[in-house]
Amino acid sequence: MPDIATEIATCRICEDRFAATHTAHEPRPVVWFQPSARLLIAGQAPGMRVHKSGQPFDDPSGDRLRDWLGLDPEAFYNTKNVAIVPMAFCFPGYDAKGSDLPPPKICGETWHTRVMNTLKNVQTTVLVGGYAHKYHLGAKTGVTETVKSWRDHAPNVFTLPHPSWRNTGWLKKNPWFEAELLPVLRARVKDALNA
Repeated sequence: MPDIATEIATCRICEDRFAATHTAHEPRPVVWFQPSARLLIAGQAPGMRVHKSGQPFDDPSGDRLRDWLGLDPEAFYNTKNVAIVPMAFCFPGYDAKGSDLPPPKICGETWHTRVMNTLKNVQTTVLVGGYAHKYHLGAKTGVTETVKSWRDHAPNVFTLPHPSWRNTGWLKKNPWFEAELLPVLRARVKDALNA
């Protein structure tokens, strides 16, 4: 594990912030990258299930994302090839209504430039959700418009919606996503990991 990964794993910068959430939880950074990675998955933040397991996308969203990428769990969780770097390494918590809080900006401000500087072998980047679109691309449009413009960034960068069950309706309204984008994405992921 690179030194920065060890630093992130012991980070407590948001300890007071998390203690003040409805979940009142401790920080537990989920760190999943090595400098050798050829595929970067940039997401939002771990959910409660991932907070408990310590494994990113260890939930139904992860099942859907792996299907989108054409990867089985063994390939997806191979840190030598796949880096999973969310906008916040810890679960941000729930608000009083049980909704996910946004990833704290301080996490990205503290760690992301350094993490990206260690990932020199990345051939393909997959940006999952609006927070990743805004951070990595400076996207000013909503998720639908950003994902619709995927060809502007491919083949090195792909923009995806979040694979949450909450987006099942979005997928039904936007059949072009599965028909047009996913075949290209799967081929590119295969090429990147077999290079």
